[in-house]
Amino acid sequence: MADPSPLLLTRDGPVATVTMNRPEVHNAFDEALIEALTRAFSELGRDSRVRAIVLAGAGKHFSAGADVGWMQRAAAYSEEENRADARRLALMLETIDQCPKPVVARVQGAALGGGTGLVAACDIAIASERAVFGTTEVRLGLAPAVISPFVLRAVGPRQARRFFLTGERIDAAKALAIGLIHEVVPEAELDRALARILDELLAGAPEAQAASKQLIRTVLAMPQGGALLTEATVAVIAQRRASAEGREGLKAFLEKRAPAWRMVRDDRA
Repeated sequence: MADPSPLLLTRDGPVATVTMNRPEVHNAFDEALIEALTRAFSELGRDSRVRAIVLAGAGKHFSAGADVGWMQRAAAYSEEENRADARRLALMLETIDQCPKPVVARVQGAALGGGTGLVAACDIAIASERAVFGTTEVRLGLAPAVISPFVLRAVGPRQARRFFLTGERIDAAKALAIGLIHEVVPEAELDRALARILDELLAGAPEAQAASKQLIRTVLAMPQGGALLTEATVAVIAQRRASAEGREGLKAFLEKRAPAWRMVRDDRA
């Protein structure tokens, strides 16, 4: 019997759901899942039919991070082989982070180590009140190196100092307080909360959303308060005002109607 696919892809109109499908190991990722996630987000990012992407985990947990078998294999690698392996993990996270479409993490159960990194790489994260997070690498003699840029952007250096060093578990309430996730709901309400966020995303203009994601990266990468930053932000608003979406948005507002891009999914009509 063939092994099941490590990833499931489903579509509900303009929303694509990418589900990590290794529930027997709590969706821990290995080489196959890393490659599948990278490919899925790369392809969905280019698909004009897709307006939003949900990242989910099958079973009781979102993702327990790195697969034990994968780590055991990596322990026997040379330093160069380990570098190449880590680059593939970094590429997966960067592909999710830089996807031009809004990406929402649906988190239940454990999201530990690399699972926390996955959550931080998404634009929006909604979690069950029973979810648990943690940068637990130090407890294995490792460091949260590849996930660090994404987690640091989410929680800031002060919180990272504590949690990178202790490796302690972070409950959902604390994850919300430090900025790792955006919303906590009872597990039974998780899909309803997700549907509400997706409806909000489908009210936005897709090219404007992609430009907004890029804007955040541009602003963070530039010296604050300088002329270069001012010109970069001026260029974005000028381009958006002159764009077809910008003109349609203004016209729809003046005509008191929904803009052409606004979508209502069949199950929400």
